[in-house]
Amino acid sequence: MVKKPEPSQTEPAQIESASGFNPVQLIQDSKAELTKVIWPSRQQLISESLAVIAMVTLSATTIYLVNNLFSWAAGKVFV
Repeated sequence: MVKKPEPSQTEPAQIESASGFNPVQLIQDSKAELTKVIWPSRQQLISESLAVIAMVTLSATTIYLVNNLFSWAAGKVFV
């Protein structure tokens, strides 16, 4: 029978980095990535938000109307 090697007595930071997850490195990398982000201007944010709201409203209205059309047609056919 093969005996498993006992885990070495290492510090917790070394154990975390050995497992592939280091919270300090994660925070540093996140800050570095956030400095690369190009944030939209207030005007751009408002106009794009209004465009999204308009498209969602248009899509919801279209789905509602098609649903009513099929409900009306089903009522005519099956009743």
